Amino acid sequence: MRRGATATTHHLSSLLAALTVALAACQPSPGEPTDPPPTPRMAYQLQGYPDGELDALTEAPHDVAVIDLARDGRQGYFTTDEITRLRDSDKTVLAYFEIGSIEDFRPEFDHIRTRQTDLLLSDVPSWPGEHFVRYWDQRWWQDTVRPRLDRAMETGFDGVYLDTLIAYEQIDLSGLPHHSRQSLRQAMADLVMRIAEHAHTQNPEFLVFPQNAPELREVDGYVDAIDGIGMEDLFFLDTDRPCVQDYCTENLDHVRALRDAGKTVLAVDYAVDPDNVAEACRRYREEGFGGTVTTVDLDTVAPPCPTHQ
Repeated sequence: MRRGATATTHHLSSLLAALTVALAACQPSPGEPTDPPPTPRMAYQLQGYPDGELDALTEAPHDVAVIDLARDGRQGYFTTDEITRLRDSDKTVLAYFEIGSIEDFRPEFDHIRTRQTDLLLSDVPSWPGEHFVRYWDQRWWQDTVRPRLDRAMETGFDGVYLDTLIAYEQIDLSGLPHHSRQSLRQAMADLVMRIAEHAHTQNPEFLVFPQNAPELREVDGYVDAIDGIGMEDLFFLDTDRPCVQDYCTENLDHVRALRDAGKTVLAVDYAVDPDNVAEACRRYREEGFGGTVTTVDLDTVAPPCPTHQ
């Protein structure tokens, strides 16, 4: 998933370097207003690409694009030329895939269902047709995660955007007598770190962005392995419900700690009410987060947040 030495060399720096100005604390001259720095504008679209193409994303003004590894979520993978054109529109492009679960429409599912049935665990709540997996199993890495990662690198993505880390909290432990919530937590952190090590061995600038589970920062080695975090529901739950529960405060504290450790934060909130959209965008600017305020279907390019009030 990497670049050549000609047309794409302008994109050789990582997302962190490209967004340094946006995320660094401003040092205004005496007497100048202290507006917060601009934050990276994120587009997050996993389906609904018009005619299966990326033209709308390419023309959009965003700085970061998170898209599925495949245009149809199945075997219709994006090509190197398509990803190159998207990157050449001054965007950092991250490939989305799940590492703690699998949907029944993914190309690997039939093989797992027929030949590796024991990898499948309990269903993912509220997502019919999706199953948690034994993500700590070598077969999951060998046959599913590593091939996806290698495809992303070979196709030219800037990095990966990894979902369902929260599997470690939600998997039913009743059928796993030799595991505890703590051991599952460690195993998930280990998988993310393994992904980072494999990718960085081939390309040190390849970006690794896990989504959610910010508390994994407490696992030794985890923060050093990742380049940033994608974080859903920091300020609004789907849809238009303010996130006021205790866990919302805990998540925000963890995300702030990652930000303070120099990691890029890409927040994702689900709201359509104009006042709530404006409020989420205001919080991003205030916190120095990049992000998007969008819909749960993730099937369109949401307008970017204003970079200044």
